[in-house]
Amino acid sequence: MSGLFDIVGPVMVGPSSSHTAGAVRLAILARNIAQKPIQSVRFDLYNSFAKTYKGHGTDRGLLAGMMGFSVQDDRIRDAYSWAEKLHLEYEMLPIESSNHFSPNTVVFKMILEDGENLTVVGHSIGGGKVYVSKINDYNVSLKGEFPTLLLFYKDQPGMIWQASKVIAEKSINIASLTCTRRKRGIEAFMSIALDAPLPSGFLESFREAFRQIPDVYSVRAIDQLPL
Repeated sequence: MSGLFDIVGPVMVGPSSSHTAGAVRLAILARNIAQKPIQSVRFDLYNSFAKTYKGHGTDRGLLAGMMGFSVQDDRIRDAYSWAEKLHLEYEMLPIESSNHFSPNTVVFKMILEDGENLTVVGHSIGGGKVYVSKINDYNVSLKGEFPTLLLFYKDQPGMIWQASKVIAEKSINIASLTCTRRKRGIEAFMSIALDAPLPSGFLESFREAFRQIPDVYSVRAIDQLPL
């Protein structure tokens, strides 16, 4: 059964739910994944995004979301000016070569304040709905619909059990859990979507608990996207 959001789309600053609101929400999701101040970002635009990004407001939407503005924020219209005020370094790069991406795709190539390079592949699928299909070298399916924990860790037996135990001890249900690895015994990745919105501070408490697990390299706690 479709919800109201599926039928009429988000309340937003226009002109397009896919190209403007979707772009804002994708950039917010990429910013949430980064979880550190962003020094610079390059937006690689594919397919429809590459062809119409200026006329449909995709460029302003991406900049606005990267600065944390919501889809209803009037500052979207002046996103370029705000990017200058907030010293956001950016580049818009339309790529028109043949590719395997969906129609409205953007690859965020971010350099974080501490020098970390982070790549996020995002897609807008209509009505303001979005999903992320890749974080660095890992395939994911992240839609921003649930609070989500992302773990990077050494691949070894028992890691899924340890992660599940932390969540069970806080009496929180898991909506979905996926994991993958680069190579056996090297680095692995786990994405855990939680079943309901969490009280303020819970995601940070999860992050601290996971950091206590040996051989967990990095933990990112991502709240769900606002409608």
